[in-house]
Amino acid sequence: MELDSFEKNKPKVQRLGHVAIRVEDVKRAKSFYMKLGMRLIWDDSDWCYLESEITKDGLALLGPSYKAAGPHFAFHFTDKKEIQQMHRNLKDAGVKVGALHDHRDGTSSFYLKDPEGNWLEMLYHDPSGIPSNQ
Repeated sequence: MELDSFEKNKPKVQRLGHVAIRVEDVKRAKSFYMKLGMRLIWDDSDWCYLESEITKDGLALLGPSYKAAGPHFAFHFTDKKEIQQMHRNLKDAGVKVGALHDHRDGTSSFYLKDPEGNWLEMLYHDPSGIPSNQ
């Protein structure tokens, strides 16, 4: 992975937006984190997404049957052009990146691994926040 070709004026990560963890029981884990003060944003049979009320930091709980992604952390962007440019820049620098794809909640993202093998996601969402299905 060679990132020396990145230039100063190219898009850079803006904020660590969420962490996704694997859980055995989504309902039980969701209840626990909501009791800690997290707000449920997206709820599905095999995963859910919660946010802190104040900072909007997110937590994705991935159930055993959820196969679209595994445990990861995500950087959030609020300009779709920046994530598209980040995707091109990483590919041009020789970094193996997944396809940039749109999600059913209106966000777009792609995945890659860091040099240590950790999965990360580059995610675009509208400046108003991640939409809720609640």
